[in-house]
Amino acid sequence: MEKSRLPLPQNGQPNFRAAEYVRMSTEHQQYSTHNQVARIREYAQQRGIEVVKTYADEGKSGLRIAGRLALQQLIEDVESGAVDFSMVLVYDVSRWGRFQDADESAYYEYRCKRAGIQVVYCAEQFENDGSPISTIVKGVKRTMAGEYSRELSTKVFAGQCRLIELGYRQGGPAGFGLRRLLVDQTGASKAELARGEHKSLQTDRVVLVPGPQEEVQVVQSIYRWFVNDGLSEAEIASRLNCSGIRTDLGREWSRATVHEVLINEKYIGSNVYNRVSFKLRKLRVVNPSDMWIRKEDAFPAIVAKEDFYTAQGIIRARSRRYSDEELIERLRNLYQHRQALSGLIINSTEGMPSSSVYAHRFGSLVRAYQLVGFVPSRDFQYVEINRHLRRMHPAIVEHTEEKMAALGGSVRRDPLTDLLYVNEEFSVSIVLARCRRRESGQLFWKMRFDTGLAPDLTVAVRLDLSNQSALDYYLWPRLDFGNPRISLGERNPVELENYRFDNLDYFYGMAARTRLRRAA
Repeated sequence: MEKSRLPLPQNGQPNFRAAEYVRMSTEHQQYSTHNQVARIREYAQQRGIEVVKTYADEGKSGLRIAGRLALQQLIEDVESGAVDFSMVLVYDVSRWGRFQDADESAYYEYRCKRAGIQVVYCAEQFENDGSPISTIVKGVKRTMAGEYSRELSTKVFAGQCRLIELGYRQGGPAGFGLRRLLVDQTGASKAELARGEHKSLQTDRVVLVPGPQEEVQVVQSIYRWFVNDGLSEAEIASRLNCSGIRTDLGREWSRATVHEVLINEKYIGSNVYNRVSFKLRKLRVVNPSDMWIRKEDAFPAIVAKEDFYTAQGIIRARSRRYSDEELIERLRNLYQHRQALSGLIINSTEGMPSSSVYAHRFGSLVRAYQLVGFVPSRDFQYVEINRHLRRMHPAIVEHTEEKMAALGGSVRRDPLTDLLYVNEEFSVSIVLARCRRRESGQLFWKMRFDTGLAPDLTVAVRLDLSNQSALDYYLWPRLDFGNPRISLGERNPVELENYRFDNLDYFYGMAARTRLRRAA
């Protein structure tokens, strides 16, 4: 496919002004930003383009926009209308991003195009001119870029599992009582790695070795106190802190840090991997034990296996000390005392097993409730909350109109749909999401979009626990509607958090910016 050329400069004067965007991921160091800049500048010189600004994301993965501050700044600058360039030069499609959803890559380019800024891929064999051919080729290349990341992730994981089976350590700090030792490809020792240090040669490997003798003795004492003396983790932590002993991070011991020492197989020399998955920058997933990759006797043990497995038996017995009958009896007594049951009530009652124990033992909390004769009645509090939301909505819409008008924007409200038309440029829908609590005690919000009205932008107001005032805001473009309903929790994937704002100053400013662009 022959690539068309922009007009050549006349009399040595540039015809266009452009910004350049470069990105180097940690996985692909051969695509250095310097090489990208050189190719982009060559392209610009041949076509009479003057590069006036550089946006660079160095060492940033292309899987998501979170953390890519330069790209975020580029889009923000472009949409502000205050830039002095008319195009953005990028090395190729993959440098723009290896998003797992090809539509996400297209969306960020569309935001530039909507603001009148063209995105040009300098090393691609097609002109990004909006023609059907270029659209098809871009779609294919975006999909290939995302698929490359998926295939690479699979290959890297397989390689890491193989190294684990050979007895080599894969990432993470050594932990208290242990140290990381760098070895070459023959297994010969090279140097001990300090915290934060990494190997420099691809052929080098890392193994765990016992740390200083005083730390090893502390680990052995922890097991002795727990197994022989019957001390709890909290009591052991208190004893260590009173002796002035600190963790490997220089902090005081806690019940959790002592518990971690007691359950980690690395202290008996086992190399365990894949306990938690975090592939392709998605949510962390805790894997079941049958998915773990384990190599026994990979490192020198600093705790006797007999002591380690005795400690595991004590921990398991402690968590299973209640029979089903005992669990139900405790739950029945709690119900008779409180006249109601919930995950929050169970977890906050001293001496009660956690709600997760009931859910795991009986399949669900509702099933456990049924066994003690408690039938959760429908919570009619939502009726009053919804009434309050209906009263709040007109006030929020009116406040939004006033705020944008004060910034120089014009707002027209449709009395039938409550859609706002800002400067006759885009339509906005405002929805309220009430705060709810699950049986586990976690908060969540369900957002329902007016997809039938097809607004260009939806402002979702997430309310606080009292449902009396706004907690934060989510701005959703119409292009991102994959589902008319979205459920948010207290912690959400980064892809969703990209749309969150603590206040609506950014949204209010859009009115003024669109007014300025129209005036220009």
